[in-house]
Amino acid sequence: MKPALLSRPLFSRLPAFGLGSLCLAGALGLPPAVAAEGGPSAPRARELVHLVRQDCGSCHGLTLKGGLGPALTAETFRQRPAESMVATILYGRPGTPMPPFKGIVSEAEAQWIVQQLQAGFPTE
Repeated sequence: MKPALLSRPLFSRLPAFGLGSLCLAGALGLPPAVAAEGGPSAPRARELVHLVRQDCGSCHGLTLKGGLGPALTAETFRQRPAESMVATILYGRPGTPMPPFKGIVSEAEAQWIVQQLQAGFPTE
């Protein structure tokens, strides 16, 4: 007797495989994929806003207007190349307190953060 999973056509098992993969990724703590529109999903966007406000804000000031690190305001970010800021988020700045966030955010998420900072970061 064949196991039920093997008796069904392959395409009928794909949705379960996709859901299982998504659950596994979440269990492993992997960041969710950035949505096709170019931005993170709404729940991940909230997480990223919280990350910037809390983690980045601990050095750059809770209002992001500067502290141990420079201000993260729209005015400051408009003066710097986006690629440079994405690299700073991902790889940090050796010899300074700025840590790398590559294991926490993806490159696409870092780009989204920079875009948000250039536009004036969301309050929530």
